[in-house]
Amino acid sequence: MDSPQKVAVITGASRGIGAALVAAYRSLGYAVAATARSLQVSDDPQVLAVPSDVAEAGAGARVVGAAVERFGRVDTLVNGAGVFVAKPFTEYTDADYASVVGVNLRGFFAFSRSAIAAMLSREGGGHVVNISTSLVDNADARVTGGLASLTKGGLNAVTRSLAIEYATRGIRVNAVSLGVIRAPTHPADPGGAQAALHPVRRMGEVDDVVRAVLYLEQAPFVTGEISHVDGGQSAGH
Repeated sequence: MDSPQKVAVITGASRGIGAALVAAYRSLGYAVAATARSLQVSDDPQVLAVPSDVAEAGAGARVVGAAVERFGRVDTLVNGAGVFVAKPFTEYTDADYASVVGVNLRGFFAFSRSAIAAMLSREGGGHVVNISTSLVDNADARVTGGLASLTKGGLNAVTRSLAIEYATRGIRVNAVSLGVIRAPTHPADPGGAQAALHPVRRMGEVDDVVRAVLYLEQAPFVTGEISHVDGGQSAGH
């Protein structure tokens, strides 16, 4: 008998890392519910595009519900949506705070709560992957990202907490902690300033992140892991 098709929900799926993860999970045979504020409808019947702002109330329940209605289950959630605002701490505004916390924490909370509930509703467990930053582990005077550290540090902590809470129920929770990745937000590096932030002296590529997420997806004995994809940032300079 064929195994039921697995289903992944991926936030921040319109471009860059998120879009690459949609393709990667499809290559594993998963159906995918992809969400971002603006999305094109896919020609692939196994990709459900659900436009949403992850920070809005009800978005998590709506997108996860759409995935369950269309595909019957949720096996994996990748919390890929994220906001980074680089400013000196005293220059952050209330609007900056609301934006960063809304996406990085409220979005995580709402989508994870709904996805984990869906995973618990049937046998077989599931997997949650959070996207974090190595600035949490190794602050850098050249990068003024206090709100990123505040919110992503929370993601690292809750990754470990939920991994333990659900360890006996078949649900794994991991994180991928990034350096600077060449993506639409960082398409080029004139002068090499971004590369210089990493001991290996290059920016990361989207494929570096995809490989890390897929490793965690296919590593059933790994949970509570903060996997650094950062060119050595977390190890030191």
